[in-house]
Amino acid sequence: MTKILFICKYNRGRSLAAERIYASHPGLEVASAGIDFFQARILVSEELLQWADVILCMEEWHQKAIEDEFAACIKDKVIDSLGVTQDLRPGLVDRIKEKVDAWLNEYQKGKLSRDAKSGK
Repeated sequence: MTKILFICKYNRGRSLAAERIYASHPGLEVASAGIDFFQARILVSEELLQWADVILCMEEWHQKAIEDEFAACIKDKVIDSLGVTQDLRPGLVDRIKEKVDAWLNEYQKGKLSRDAKSGK
């Protein structure tokens, strides 16, 4: 089971949508959080970051903020940005699915090749 934490600014739109889309996806356990201290529905925390195997940020600046603030906590984590900007309201669900599915496909390919090399 891969644990994915989706991150955006407020955890009201993009990351929350991603959590809901992938909540019943086989092999995944998902959660979401925001980085805005005052307005996030659920604020990102060390506890959430430690829980996650993978941290998928909606934008690069979200990733940079996480890396800057929580460097010690995420040093052994997979963290990436999806490039899903806030201005994509029409078609947001489709865009999230497209980006996350493509990311998961690449991650699974890499994970499978690492497992094969290690003899697992």
